[in-house]
Formats: sequence, structure tokens, C-alpha cells
Amino acid sequence: MRVDVAKLKENAAREAVQFVESGMIVGLGHGSTTIYALRFLKEMIEEGELDDILCIPCSLQVEKDAHELGLPLTTLNEHQVIDLTIDGADEATPEMELIKGGGGALLREKIVAQASEREIIIVDQTKMSPRLGVQWPVPIEVEPFGWRSQASYLESLGAEIAIRENDDGMEFKTDQGNKLLDCNFGPIDDPEALAVRLKERAGIVEHGLFLGLATDLIIAYEDGIEHLTK
Repeated sequence: MRVDVAKLKENAAREAVQFVESGMIVGLGHGSTTIYALRFLKEMIEEGELDDILCIPCSLQVEKDAHELGLPLTTLNEHQVIDLTIDGADEATPEMELIKGGGGALLREKIVAQASEREIIIVDQTKMSPRLGVQWPVPIEVEPFGWRSQASYLESLGAEIAIRENDDGMEFKTDQGNKLLDCNFGPIDDPEALAVRLKERAGIVEHGLFLGLATDLIIAYEDGIEHLTK
């Protein structure tokens, strides 16, 4: 039987928005799952269930989507502490380790996550893995200057590298104008150690290993919702 992934994403988002309360500063994640959360927030505001919230988007695309839905926006410069962020993930473990950045917004997503009192990650069952790297490469944002040097460094750590491209075959650029390298390390035995090696290298702007940032993981299965907490 085929899994209705779109329905599972919708179910996970519906569960997550129940934790948003009036008066909150809310971080809006980037991706195909969190777009459902934006739509549910709009409905809750229109139905009078939510009032006086302000939203901080994690990407230019999410800012555009939120603006079109009429969600009230603010910035991280105006509100340095975010009450609650709802975001997705490309891969997650039961220990709430994550790979993010499939949509290319990993830097801003990590900035927002670190500023959040509560980081709720929503995924469908297909995103769960026993270890990171089983089914998704690690997106790594690099400065264009000397980027081949960073690629060589990543290969020395065991990565097989693909340069991220748009659907039209043109090279993908992040919101910061940087290159994105999708790095397949295979199953990652020690994500923390890899994260340290990645942060040591000048020219690597940010990586898609999100470790110790999620406070909640909401997983939508065909037979119901599982909610893990830190």
C-alpha cells in the first residue's frame, strides 16, 4: 500500500501548531512540510484561535509565502528570542539528531533554531532513520571563493560531493549567494565529531547537521502521531 506522504505532512503540521499560543514570536521553517503549518496558522488567526503572534521566516521563500498568506511578520533583529519554531527535517533519528538543508535554507534555519526556546521538528515516517546519512547527504554551504579547496577537504573526510543545482540545471545559490554541496558520507557513526571537523574549516559557512537543537520531534505515521521530547 502506498504511503500518502502529503497527508502525513499535513497531520504532523496540524499537531505542531497546537502548541502556538497568542502573543508568541513564532519561527517559520522552510520546506514542504512546514508550508502546511503556515496555512494552519492562517486558519487559526482567521478563526480567532490565535491573536497577536509575530512570525520570523527562515528564508526568502518562506517570507514570500507567509506574506501571501497574510501572516504578521517581524525579524530576528527586532526580536532576538523566539518562543517557538516549527520546522521540518530531511532525516531524523529517534535521538532527535537531524539532517536539514534539502531546501537550501540551512544557515538561516540554524540561526533561528539557536534563537528559539522551543524547536518543534515535524516529519513524516519516511524521514526516520536509525542513523544520520542512511538516506540523505549532508548539505554544506560554502563560500564561493576557493570553494574547490573546501570540496577537497570534504572529500578527505570521506564525502562524495554533488554541487546543488536548480530544476533547470543552473547552479543553486543560497539566500546568502553561496554554493551548496550535498555531501554523502554514508551512515554517520559520530555526527558530533563530524560537525566539529566541518566547523574547523574556514570557507565552510554552515552544515546541515542539526544536533542538540530540537526540543520536540513530531512524527506522523499512517496509524497516528508520535511526539518525542528532549
